[in-house]
Amino acid sequence: MASKKLAVKNLTVKKLVLILGDQLDINSPILQHIDPKADRLLMVESANEAQHVWSHKARIALFLSAMRHFAQQLEGLGLPLLYLKQSSQTIAECLRDQITSGQFNHLVCVEPGEWRLKKAIEDLATELNITLEMQEDAHFYCSRQEFSQWVANKKELRLEYFYRLMRKTHGILVDPEGNPEGGQWNFDKDNRKPFPKKGPGLIPAPEWFAPDEITQEVIAEVEERYPDHPGSLAHFQWPVTRSQALQALEGFVEYRLATFGVHEDAMWTDTPFGWHSLLSSSLNLKLLNPREVIAAVLVAWKKQDLDLATVEGFIRQILGWREFVRGMYYLDMPQMAEDNFYDHHNALPAWYWTGKTKMRCMQESIGQTLEYGYAHHIQRLMVTGNFALLAEILPKAVCDWYLAIYVDAIEWVELPNTAGMALFASGGRFTSKPYIASGAYIKRMSNYCGSCQYKQDVRFGEGACPITNLYWNFLIKHRAQFDASPRTRLMTVNLSKISAEDQQAIQAHAQTILANLDSL
Repeated sequence: MASKKLAVKNLTVKKLVLILGDQLDINSPILQHIDPKADRLLMVESANEAQHVWSHKARIALFLSAMRHFAQQLEGLGLPLLYLKQSSQTIAECLRDQITSGQFNHLVCVEPGEWRLKKAIEDLATELNITLEMQEDAHFYCSRQEFSQWVANKKELRLEYFYRLMRKTHGILVDPEGNPEGGQWNFDKDNRKPFPKKGPGLIPAPEWFAPDEITQEVIAEVEERYPDHPGSLAHFQWPVTRSQALQALEGFVEYRLATFGVHEDAMWTDTPFGWHSLLSSSLNLKLLNPREVIAAVLVAWKKQDLDLATVEGFIRQILGWREFVRGMYYLDMPQMAEDNFYDHHNALPAWYWTGKTKMRCMQESIGQTLEYGYAHHIQRLMVTGNFALLAEILPKAVCDWYLAIYVDAIEWVELPNTAGMALFASGGRFTSKPYIASGAYIKRMSNYCGSCQYKQDVRFGEGACPITNLYWNFLIKHRAQFDASPRTRLMTVNLSKISAEDQQAIQAHAQTILANLDSL
C-alpha cells in the first residue's frame, strides 16, 4: 500500500492522530471521534524501529504485516489515513514533517509502549508548541495512576499482593466475599511438572495462518531490506489481523488450554510450543484485549470443567504479571534500562545470534527462537536468561537481544522481565531472588541434557556443564547475599557439602569459562 494523501482541498487539517505499530485496536478511543474533513490518521513504517535493535526478521514482518492489514481496515472504513511506507525517518521525524507543514495544531496518540518513543513525542510537542493528547492505553486492567497509588508507601513491591488486589478489584476467580476460588490465591506449585519420560505425546497444533498477499509482500521486502538480520521467515504463520487473533484464541481455549497448566514449565526437543497459547504477540499488538482473553478462559473453565490450577496459572500471567511489569516499567524508567546490580560487563556470546554452541539446552532454545521468533517463559528465564546472569553478561546487551529476537517483544514487557527478573539487574526491586539454577533443573524439566556433550552433574573439569559450574561459582561469589534471605538460604546450605578444595576448583574452572564464552 503506497503512501496516501488526504483527498480534501482547501481545508485546514487540525488534528493528527498517530497510530503506532503495537496499537492496532479498531476500538481505540483515539479513533472514535474522527472528523474526516479536518483530521488525519498517521501510520509510519520506520526503518529505525526495525534497526533500533538487530531485530529478528519475523519480528519485523509481524509488525509490518499487522500494520498494513490494519491500515487496509481503516481505509475500508473511510477514515483519512496517511500511511508512510518504508520510511527512512524516525517516527518523531515523520511527525515533525507533518506538524511543521502548518496543517496541524493538535497531536493525539495512545501512550507508547516504549519510554524512548514516549519521551521523543513529548519533547517534540513541547518544542513545536503543539497540543499533545497522549491517552492512557485502554488494553490494561490497571492504569498507571492506579499502579502508582498501589506502590505508594510499600516497602516491598511483589507480584503476589498486586495480583490479589487485581483479582478482588475485577471480581476474577473470587467468591462474593472476595475470597479466592479453591481456597488459595496461587496454584503455581501444581503447574511445574516435566513431561513424562517418553515425552509430551500428541499436542494439538496451535492455530497458524498461511501468509496472504499482503504478508507475502512483507516477507519479500524484509528478506530484501534486512538480509543480514537474524532469524528465519520460512515458518512465518503468526496472526496479523484481529480475526486471526480471535481464531487463535478460540483454538487455544478449545484444544490446548485444558493441558496447558500442568506442563507449562516443561521443555522438550522438537517441541517449540508445547501447550502454550502463543497469544502474547496478538495481545501486545492490541489485536486482542486481555479482558476478552480472560473471559474466554473463564467460560471454558466452567464449560469444560477445567482444572482450577491451569485456569488460575494462565490468568495470573495476564491479570497479574503482565499488568505488574507494565506498571514497574513506567514507574522505574529510564533507570531500569541502566540497572546493573551485579556490575556485570561480559559481552554477549556471538552464538546467541546463531545457536551454534555445544550446550544442548541453548541450541534448542535459541534454535527454535531463530526459526520462529518464539520461546516460552521457562526457556527465556531459566535457559537463556539463567545463563546470561551466571555468565556475568552486561544486562543492556542481554536486554537488547531479548527485544530484538522475539516476535512479542515490546520494551514495556521485555525490559522488566529481562533486567528485573531474569538478570536481577534491579537488585530485587520487584523480585525476591535471583532466578538461577544448575544443569540439574534443566535436566529435570527437559530432555536436553541427554544428548549434550557436557555432563550436567559435573561441576568442574573435563566435560563439566558450563551452567552447573557457573551456578556454583555464582553461589560462592555471592554467598553473603544468598545467606541473608530465607528464600535463597537453602541454596547456599548445599555449599557446605562441597569441600574448600572443590570450591576453589569450581572458581578456577569458571574463570576459564568466563574468559572463553564464545567457544562454549
